[in-house]
Amino acid sequence: MTSAPDEFDYDAALSACARGDRQALRRLYDQEGARLLGVALRIVRERQAAEDVLHDAFVSIWTRAGSFDPRRGAGRGWMYAVVRHQALDAVRRKAHEVLVDEEAMEAIGNDAAADARHADPFELRADLGRLHDCLKQLETGKRNSILFAYVDGCTHSEIAERLASPLGTVKAWIRRGLDALRECMQ
Repeated sequence: MTSAPDEFDYDAALSACARGDRQALRRLYDQEGARLLGVALRIVRERQAAEDVLHDAFVSIWTRAGSFDPRRGAGRGWMYAVVRHQALDAVRRKAHEVLVDEEAMEAIGNDAAADARHADPFELRADLGRLHDCLKQLETGKRNSILFAYVDGCTHSEIAERLASPLGTVKAWIRRGLDALRECMQ
């Protein structure tokens, strides 16, 4: 049986993963796997695709555990962000799927590899820390609306239902909250 989320030490488990402890990854999966699958499923809307997203996310968690910085946010939240990004990437890939020949695929792969080499992990972590601070400054309704939309992948109607608020209010919260986040992040 898994422990309650607030009793489990995600930061320590991620630190152990960074040191190569496979059992730590297993403990993370046992602790959050079902909930993370739910997040992926709400975003990609297909069970098999959600399972693929979860697999890819845990591979990413394993390989990137060393980049997790507990001073920038909670380990559990970091894991959810990894799954959310994997799921959104899967949705984007599916939306832009086109058939190309092998030569074109090789060229695309070379471009992506070059982009990955130039990404600055420090800047990414700094941006995530600023985002966390900016989210904390938002009013509860705005913050929850944005998190339900972008972390859980909920539609505006689903958010309105969860928050027991009118649909128009939820749309306004998201729009104004995103505007405030953009301003705060500059």
